[in-house]
Amino acid sequence: MRNRLAGLALLTAVLASGCAGTPAETEPTVPVVLPGKPGDAGTIVPGDQAKKYETKPNQADIDYVTMMIPHHEQAKIMTDLVAAKSSDEQVRSLAGRIAVSQDGEVTLMKEWLKNAGQPVPGPGHDHGGDHAMMPGMATPAQLDALRAATGKDFERMFLDLMIAHHQGALTMADGALANGVDQKAQEMAQHVVTGQSAEIERMKVMRTRF
Repeated sequence: MRNRLAGLALLTAVLASGCAGTPAETEPTVPVVLPGKPGDAGTIVPGDQAKKYETKPNQADIDYVTMMIPHHEQAKIMTDLVAAKSSDEQVRSLAGRIAVSQDGEVTLMKEWLKNAGQPVPGPGHDHGGDHAMMPGMATPAQLDALRAATGKDFERMFLDLMIAHHQGALTMADGALANGVDQKAQEMAQHVVTGQSAEIERMKVMRTRF
């Protein structure tokens, strides 16, 4: 009986020793896909290392979004004139689409700047002295001429100014795509390139009618 008890105690001690020496199992790390620039493949990294790969917006991202807000707002100033100045249905429809699209983009851009801890541009940039820094911006004299025009003169001037305005936006967006690093800013720039490239082509076709 004593031998049986001694054997049982020895077996218990061995099992306890074996359990104590086994390293604790760790939860597997779930991989995370970090998106690349628009059109680029994402990067797969371990979930516990994802923080190391996060990028903060650089100056190219901040400059692009900051300048694109007044750029879009000036386009809205021009589209707001169309309802009272043009009876052409295609021009009116185009202006409506531009206004809705750029209103939405301005809202996203302002939110992005707030989240990045950056100042948000205020209203009143159409006659600001910084328009020369932004490609495609109409001058105060051009905006005044547009306000004074009527009929086909207005429609010709509106399309010419808006084509130039969109082309300037493409220049700015291309620069952001080439030099920026923030994923959301890159997506906004790509959206501008895609949408406004198509609108430029439509406006060029419209312009042949006037």
